[in-house]
Amino acid sequence: MPNEIEDRHAAAAFRRLVEHLRMRTDAQNVDLMGLAGFCRNCLGDWVEEASEGTLDKAQAREAIYGMPQSEWKAKHQAPASPEQLARMEESVALNAKLRGERS
Repeated sequence: MPNEIEDRHAAAAFRRLVEHLRMRTDAQNVDLMGLAGFCRNCLGDWVEEASEGTLDKAQAREAIYGMPQSEWKAKHQAPASPEQLARMEESVALNAKLRGERS
């Protein structure tokens, strides 16, 4: 089926995405949320959910960030502008709407 991705390919692509996000510390989470509707925190939360209780939120996010989230924030996170926050809020609302349409 063309829409299916084998687990080994999905896992390799996911690891590549995580590596890419670790390298691109200039890509702020607020911008990722505003443009794509997900960010590093979302990925960490999805890893936590997929772990079925073997990882807590902090452990899962550390797996994404490559360090504790608080350390990453101190090193790389810039203050968000009102415009960035507005785009993020619009994107979060769109995510909720799209999830509702699929239910």
